[in-house]
Amino acid sequence: QPRVSLPEWASAFSDAELTPAFPLPLPSPPREWAWGSATGKGVKVAVIDSGVSAGHPRVGGLAGSVAIEADDSEAGFRIVEGPHEDLYGHGTACAGIIRMLAPDAEIYSVRVLGRNLTTRGALFAAALRWSIDAGMQVANLSLSSRSEQWFGPLHALADEAYFHNLMLVCAANNVPGPTYPSQYASVFSVAAREGHDPFEVAYNPRPPVEFGAPGIDVDVAWTTGSITATGNSFAAPHVAGLVTLLLSKHPELTAFQVKAVLHALAINAQDPAAPAST
Repeated sequence: QPRVSLPEWASAFSDAELTPAFPLPLPSPPREWAWGSATGKGVKVAVIDSGVSAGHPRVGGLAGSVAIEADDSEAGFRIVEGPHEDLYGHGTACAGIIRMLAPDAEIYSVRVLGRNLTTRGALFAAALRWSIDAGMQVANLSLSSRSEQWFGPLHALADEAYFHNLMLVCAANNVPGPTYPSQYASVFSVAAREGHDPFEVAYNPRPPVEFGAPGIDVDVAWTTGSITATGNSFAAPHVAGLVTLLLSKHPELTAFQVKAVLHALAINAQDPAAPAST
């Protein structure tokens, strides 16, 4: 009897031998296994924001910078490579948090926000496209779009990033209502929580927001100085920094595996009787 034609993708599993990415439960102490001794070295991180002040002492330099600017071309934008200023301070704050956690990460500034912290959907989409094509491994998105017009295009890019193993860490909006791409299952959606330990994350079992990190009354870099700020914007780079550390020690991990590790490390998923780890 002739063999039935196999469905597409079935052959991919015929000889698939996988080495487990990590043991479960995580070895003790779990944080030591996850990122102990890691510095973020070798990991490319895009900060898609208002720009980053490379000379700020909390940033300590950048691996590269691009600005995506609106123009009258058919595409509606142009990509300008080279150093640029932070037009607001917001991007410098996010980059400073990532640098604090992952001092040796290769941070790239991808400027899409203007002086009033707004942008066009086409520029936002171009920033995601640039991050995918440039081989970024982590992207911090402390911005989002409310426009239903961009739900589909941004969703497609977020899925493409997921399949290219680019971890999109997205801040939820500070006010109620859906925003994109923070609503998508393919991203790491983050909101602010109380606390000041940058290594502590909490898991939310009722998505779309999945993770909580310090973002209330946190001290952040800003233009040439620093301010105390509150917002989901500043929680996201805490998670981006931890993801960067994790990838620098375990570069083989995929997005859903990184989520599983963060879930296992969440402070509300720990046994309260277990000894504390750092």
